[in-house]
Amino acid sequence: MEKTETMKTKRPILITSLSIVAALFGIATVKEGGTVLFTEAGQQGAGNFVPFVLWFNFFAGFVYILAGIMLFKLKSCSRKLSAVIAIATTIVFTLLGVHILNGGAFESRTVVAMTLRSGIWIAIALLAFRAEALKPVDCKC
Repeated sequence: MEKTETMKTKRPILITSLSIVAALFGIATVKEGGTVLFTEAGQQGAGNFVPFVLWFNFFAGFVYILAGIMLFKLKSCSRKLSAVIAIATTIVFTLLGVHILNGGAFESRTVVAMTLRSGIWIAIALLAFRAEALKPVDCKC
């Protein structure tokens, strides 16, 4: 009888790390956004929050979690989802800029947070598109 060797492919550390970052970022986003949206204490602590940014980020948090799971499973469609998140976040960030330029109330921490979100998702999308480990298969998500 011949022994069949099974080669285990190493899980790519970069994609695994990105998936964990995306999922944890999503959980934190849903928790923080939900606190501000659904509790009086959260609203008082948030100061001059911008409602459309807050709602976008709250719903996007669930998509961050999905993207993290898809990246962890090495699904190729996580590339497109990461790109959509990056583009959508950048659009909302631009709209926040318009809101601010029109004299709308805001907190400087919102600008910092949107800078961080945009940067993280642009980086995740670029790295996902370059990752050879993502399986080129159709996603059934």
